[in-house]
Amino acid sequence: MSDSCCSDPKDSSKASKEVVTESCCNLHPPRTCGPEKCPKCGALGKTVKRITLGALLKPDRRANIPIQDEFCFCGTPTCDVAYFRPNEALFFKDDLSAAVGLKEPDNPSSLVCYCFGWTPEKIHAEIKSTGKSTVIDKIKAQVKSGNCYCEVTNPQGSCCLGNVSQVIKRVPLSAP
Repeated sequence: MSDSCCSDPKDSSKASKEVVTESCCNLHPPRTCGPEKCPKCGALGKTVKRITLGALLKPDRRANIPIQDEFCFCGTPTCDVAYFRPNEALFFKDDLSAAVGLKEPDNPSSLVCYCFGWTPEKIHAEIKSTGKSTVIDKIKAQVKSGNCYCEVTNPQGSCCLGNVSQVIKRVPLSAP
């Protein structure tokens, strides 16, 4: 599943095999940083705005944000670079105010939905107790109500539904 896919990960119907885009993905689609690659790991970054860095960096690191509009986010879990500009690592995982799910996929308390506080731990607990996940529907309902701020709160500056879907896929759904 690509980052831009917001389909239900457990729906096996033919329609779900096609890319189904929800309003959150329309509002905050992921954008790559063009040819810019992380100076440490070489991965292509995702474009984020300055406001995203301001929301996610530790307070003492915010003064170090360059006066520019766009930056790149490195989502590689094994790379300690969080944000970069061409040929320059600017901020690292340790500079962030919270654990980032994309950077720490094995950390059950790292956020995967930053607007509504969903972590792998919470998602797995729901599945364990009910045999299913309703998190995608809950997030979509909040988005429909106008409560989505992914561009600011999500470290990758785009919709989280693809990341949430990946967490759900890692847990087998079964009756409680």
